[in-house]
Amino acid sequence: MANSDIDIAVYIDHALLNPTATPPEIDQCCEQAERFGFATVCVYPSAVRHASQLLHGKKTKICTVIGFPTGATTSAVKLYEAQEAAENGATELDVMINLGWLKMGRSEAIYQEISSICEETGQKVKAILETSLLTETETRLAAQICMDAGATYLKTNTGWFGGATVEDVRYLKQISKGQVGIKASGGIRTIEQAIALIEAGATRLGTSRGIELVRQQEQGLNAT
Repeated sequence: MANSDIDIAVYIDHALLNPTATPPEIDQCCEQAERFGFATVCVYPSAVRHASQLLHGKKTKICTVIGFPTGATTSAVKLYEAQEAAENGATELDVMINLGWLKMGRSEAIYQEISSICEETGQKVKAILETSLLTETETRLAAQICMDAGATYLKTNTGWFGGATVEDVRYLKQISKGQVGIKASGGIRTIEQAIALIEAGATRLGTSRGIELVRQQEQGLNAT
């Protein structure tokens, strides 16, 4: 049974990151996010202006992805992408770090990339670590670099190379010591899984199944 003390909707970044998504689907995504009370809609940068117009003045905010999903574009490109997204109305930026740099120990390059985006946009930055591709030592290093650089959240995964686990969220909570938020993302399909991630320390959930999770929770409560 889902934990009745947790309002699952307020944790959800309602994601529409299907590359074939059309403007009518963006419309529907934004309408759903507002109706269900989700924290944000998470869309590609090309859809940010449209989503921002639809949700102007609403409680639900606009989140977008930067350097997604590989993180392998140049720092200049990521910065421009982030600045344009912020100008178009995004207030939360999920930035994929450069994993090749991390593997090679290029900590300063990662720091400079994240810090420049934080400073130049002034928006919340969620650094995507892609924990499924990292060792615990690499995860700790990446998390520390991104926190030092000004990231507001540590995000587990893009969802393209693996999904969030309770163990990863718990580890990030241990590393961060409450300094930043933790976004669990990738493969969240059931309300039980979502609640477990929150109880492990997640303060935001990235998922395209937000409506399903809300309905699963409602069904569980109605069954009691």
